[in-house]
Amino acid sequence: MERQNKFEKEQKEFVEKLVRLNRTAKTVKGGRRMSFSALTVVGDGKGRVGYGFGKANDVSEAIRKSIDKAKRNLMFVPVKNGTLPHEMLGNYKSSSILLKPACPGTGIIAGGTVRAIMDAIGATDVISKSLGSSSPVNVVRATFNALENLMDAKEIASNRGKSLQDMWG
Repeated sequence: MERQNKFEKEQKEFVEKLVRLNRTAKTVKGGRRMSFSALTVVGDGKGRVGYGFGKANDVSEAIRKSIDKAKRNLMFVPVKNGTLPHEMLGNYKSSSILLKPACPGTGIIAGGTVRAIMDAIGATDVISKSLGSSSPVNVVRATFNALENLMDAKEIASNRGKSLQDMWG
């Protein structure tokens, strides 16, 4: 009983978004063999987010695999007042993503792939622009590259041996 409650709590804790579902067909002697790949984003709405890519012969199995991988690869993103702390450019192969903080009330101005990630993080006001390739897998990886390089003000202050008050005057 306790194990089931823990499982239900974990399910409620995370926001799961399906970014892309792809079907591929392999021609074999008996006809076509279908295979599916799923790209998902998982977050808790409080700054933790991860992505996963899963492949299987069944849609539900591919989605389950990708969600499991996403939960194993969670990272923390500093979110301040519903937006990002500063502007950042992320790159992955030929995809580039520009992420900018926005004023309260702006909303999430982003394409579907980046929007899913921002919803999972819990950010409410962000401006983004996809530059280069629009392949969903590459866009997700470029976005995560940008999010990994975001700096938290408290972390920078502690690294310099100062308080936040000293940093901002």
